[in-house]
Amino acid sequence: MQAVLNAALPIFALILVGFLCGRFGVFTREATDTINRFAIYLALPALIFTTMARITPAEVGQVGFAAAFAAGIALTFALAFWLGRRRGGSIADASVEGLDAGYSNVGFMGIPLCLLVFGQDGLPAAVIATLFTACVLFLTAIVLVEFDLRRDIDRRSTVHRLLLSLARNPLFLSPIAGLAFGLTGLPMPLPLDTAAKLLGGAASPCALVCIGLFLAQESGVAGDWPLIMRLVVLKLLFQPAVTAFLTFAVFDVPPLWARAAVLLAALPIGSGPFTIAKLYGLQVGVTSGAILVSHVVSVATVSALVAWLS
Repeated sequence: MQAVLNAALPIFALILVGFLCGRFGVFTREATDTINRFAIYLALPALIFTTMARITPAEVGQVGFAAAFAAGIALTFALAFWLGRRRGGSIADASVEGLDAGYSNVGFMGIPLCLLVFGQDGLPAAVIATLFTACVLFLTAIVLVEFDLRRDIDRRSTVHRLLLSLARNPLFLSPIAGLAFGLTGLPMPLPLDTAAKLLGGAASPCALVCIGLFLAQESGVAGDWPLIMRLVVLKLLFQPAVTAFLTFAVFDVPPLWARAAVLLAALPIGSGPFTIAKLYGLQVGVTSGAILVSHVVSVATVSALVAWLS
């Protein structure tokens, strides 16, 4: 319980700070949009770049862990996407719902939890989980959203605009650049590393404060609670259950890596989906509500899982 509270309470505190600032008018809606854009175009890309730049060939060599964790994400995303389309939602809306259901808070909560539960040996698993979550899943959702919002009769023009949009998207470029730099084995220049760390350190705080601001400023947050609860169930129960089955029954995964995979899959929804939802104006209330509820419920579910894994 203490490990969970140590990682979860700062998240709640930042969301509460944002909520109070929005409730008492410290920041306007325009300021909320500005903070969100700062997170998307500067802070989050810096965080992703520095994380990916530290990926080594040895850390990506756990094929079983990577396959099980990635498959858990893919199956959860696919189920949420299918359910969203089945109820009449657009491809873009269903993509955001899939992102909500499959996006674990691996960066802000997963890394400290792995260190607390498994020690330094659990850190590589958290780094690889960040790769699949912040890069593969994130980019998949962006591609689907961009394609749906920009498609028209001229398919060639649609593909061209999509590729051009992705080429200008820092959330697409930063993980690719970071991974490419990391695999070269070259040390990052100290001034660049320090600047990127300073900038990347603002990503999670800005996103979490922005969630609180939106909760205070938008009256539609409480809407569609059945959808919010469905996404929370998919994230906190379905994804870790599928990942546990794959790690323990399907793939050959070392015990510590298997337990880390289940723990990382069971984490609540990270702040990343909110930045996409806010940027494109898609399922913002649902996403912010699902993030908040998933963190509240995870105090019980992740605590039980940590006790079992320990």
